[in-house]
Amino acid sequence: MRIAIGNDHAGVDYKKAIVAFLESRGIEVKNFGTDTAESVDYPDFGHAVAQALERGEAEMGVVICGSGNGIAMTVNKHAAVRCALCWTKEIAELARAHNDANVVSIPARFTAIEQAVEIVRTFIETSFEGGRHERRVGKISCV
Repeated sequence: MRIAIGNDHAGVDYKKAIVAFLESRGIEVKNFGTDTAESVDYPDFGHAVAQALERGEAEMGVVICGSGNGIAMTVNKHAAVRCALCWTKEIAELARAHNDANVVSIPARFTAIEQAVEIVRTFIETSFEGGRHERRVGKISCV
């Protein structure tokens, strides 16, 4: 599995912990985020993650910003992306199982690092249930 990750300045420490977790599980990580606390613009990193999915360079993505909202809005502009803002592992599980989300957005200012890692673990370990959810997911895209 290959996962693209992107973050702004609010998510640097979160990204480090998430990358360490993913790599410990043998998952290839493509880093599109900043590595410093210097203020940057989250859309630059969100678009890079979404483009990696569009090009087939990654199967899933993780994006991180202060609220998780701005970067989620950014990646959701891409037709190949279904990004879910998740602040609990239960929401991450439902986003995968019911919505076939392929990108998880983490709100760095509203979750602990350990909680963010658990959200990502749940997200990547949960499969899409299909069935009645498949029809609904098919109606999400406007293109």
